[in-house]
Amino acid sequence: MCGSDTHYYTHGRIGSYAVTAPLVLGHEAAGVVVGVGADVDPARVGQRVSLEPGVPCRECEQCLSGRYNLCPEMVFHATPPVDGSLSEVIVHHHAFAHPVPDEVGDDAAAMVEPLSVALWACRKAAVGPGDRVLVTGAGPVGLLCAQVARVAGASEVVVVDVNPHRLAVAAAHGATDTVDAREVPLETWYGGRPALHVLLECSGHPGSTLAGLRSLAPAGRAVLVGMGGDTLDLPVSLVQERELLVTGVFRYANTWPAAIALVASGQVQLDDLVTGHFRLDQTAEALTAASDDPHAIKSMIHPQT
Repeated sequence: MCGSDTHYYTHGRIGSYAVTAPLVLGHEAAGVVVGVGADVDPARVGQRVSLEPGVPCRECEQCLSGRYNLCPEMVFHATPPVDGSLSEVIVHHHAFAHPVPDEVGDDAAAMVEPLSVALWACRKAAVGPGDRVLVTGAGPVGLLCAQVARVAGASEVVVVDVNPHRLAVAAAHGATDTVDAREVPLETWYGGRPALHVLLECSGHPGSTLAGLRSLAPAGRAVLVGMGGDTLDLPVSLVQERELLVTGVFRYANTWPAAIALVASGQVQLDDLVTGHFRLDQTAEALTAASDDPHAIKSMIHPQT
């Protein structure tokens, strides 16, 4: 389950995407190939796969430029009106059903999707050796951003949140420091410390975004990952005077093989983030687990159980 699934369930829309008819949720999925089309290698039957949930047209300017995540004809699971993968059986394009090795468990194979968001965010921020990185928001994607940033060579990864349990998880999975924003405002924490090179804003909270921007050194890079309000008051003079680079992320492109390799090699841990397993008929409980339990991080549904 993803926060966007919960948002569609509780609010019926995300930005310009509105649920106007019955919709199957789910876009973080893994499974086993049980059948193939006429033009697909029959040897793929029986393969364990992680599903990349968006299928682009592969013909438009964005696709041909390698930015297929921006394809205007993208068909993406659980984005109205396209049904998602929360089902016992689905049909999916073979090129976006990525084989996973035995070292990657079923839960982890499904979570390659949020890992891909984190990987794409770190690529957009050009995180590299020696970088000092700030991650605001310790939800699943923020926790994974911290792990990926460390793998990319960041010397310092600071995670900020208001949930002490999630901060403890961050400390156990890549963060070199954590900040409880309820007790220490971010502005107070970074005052007097070396300025940071990268902001990975995963909370969607305007205050966290602005405080994070102010913590950046000249030529710092900010990537807006979390979805909050539709608009944000941007400190233009700060951006101009420090020549900050500010960008967003929309899904990912060409991340699955690298993400699977990170998990298979043990460089990134995914299974530890799963805090609940549910049957298909318990989907409503899985969707609201994070709001009901402060210790919940990731809910996993096993449709066949």
